[in-house]
Amino acid sequence: MKLAVISSAPFIRKHNQFYAYSPYVKEIRLWAKHTDEIAFCCPILDDDKGLLIAPIDFPCTTYAIKEFNIKSPLNFIKAFLFSFGNLIQLFKIMLWADHIHLRCPGNVGLMGCWVQIFFPGKIKTAKYAGNWDMKSNQPRTYKWQQKILSHTYLTRNIKVLVYGNWLGSTANIYPFFTATYTEADKIEVKPRSMQNGIEMIYVGTLSKGKRPIYAIELAQRLHAIYPNFRLSLYGHGKERENLEHYIEQNQLQDFVILKGNFSQQEMMSVYQAAHFMILPSESEGWPKVVAEAMFWACVPLATKVSCVPDMLGEGSRGLLLDMNLKSDFDKICQMIEDENRYRETALKAMEWSRVYTLDKFEFEIQKMLRS
Repeated sequence: MKLAVISSAPFIRKHNQFYAYSPYVKEIRLWAKHTDEIAFCCPILDDDKGLLIAPIDFPCTTYAIKEFNIKSPLNFIKAFLFSFGNLIQLFKIMLWADHIHLRCPGNVGLMGCWVQIFFPGKIKTAKYAGNWDMKSNQPRTYKWQQKILSHTYLTRNIKVLVYGNWLGSTANIYPFFTATYTEADKIEVKPRSMQNGIEMIYVGTLSKGKRPIYAIELAQRLHAIYPNFRLSLYGHGKERENLEHYIEQNQLQDFVILKGNFSQQEMMSVYQAAHFMILPSESEGWPKVVAEAMFWACVPLATKVSCVPDMLGEGSRGLLLDMNLKSDFDKICQMIEDENRYRETALKAMEWSRVYTLDKFEFEIQKMLRS
């Protein structure tokens, strides 16, 4: 079987080899494992732009397209000029393929959504990695992709894999998940006592949309009540300089620490030592860091976006943030003060997350490719 992967996720050309974002490589390797040939239609860049990358270590073919966006009039003109060449590449890879796999949302995914309409007889899957909530506030191009993918006449022979269960979904839509760890990673872990210190971590890009500043503001309040409280932030991003300034200006260096990027192996130890993981993000699909924290009995604190309420069992497997400092501070304090409740929440979180392993993920991919 020949699988075509159409994605905005770029390949990075370095030292005569292709690289890509590490979690993406880890997942797409599983798709490649169960196909005879795999080809990618995506941008190809010479700069990794600070991404945590890994080598593409399996045979593949590339159909290079021009990277574009439509965030300004000039970029819109460039996108229009690039579109002709990009459309040709999309038609070529879809003609070649037995199975078309779209990665959405994204600019390339949007073009792929339109082009796949001309291939109604070909088997397709689409992974929608964003928030599938049709009522949420999202870019217009994301809404277009949702409408095309869920339209059973325009988009045929497809399984659209989305995060969460959504009432009123069409027959094209299938609840799905993603995974980081294997069955072999299920070592025994117990919830940590908070007698000797309280460790909270933030894991993710340091960007305005992820709102790491909110985590720091909460940390200020918590440290005032619990002097043994500490917040560590893992990740890089454009907001790092602003966060450093805020920490220095407010003299928080003793208990708020910017750690930078850690490898997946290193993060396993981080999760196992932490009590809480906070993600006050404006928008998510399936936030991997939430599921990863839960896997290691680290209680997640996350916003009520996308499928997060489902993941957290409406609050039975973690705390759903209101994005109100007083309200969220009170919720966290209540859990800190009730260690039995903390322990029960952590164990429920771990039990739920350990269902969604890479082994199960690979099995589900095999089923889709065989159907």
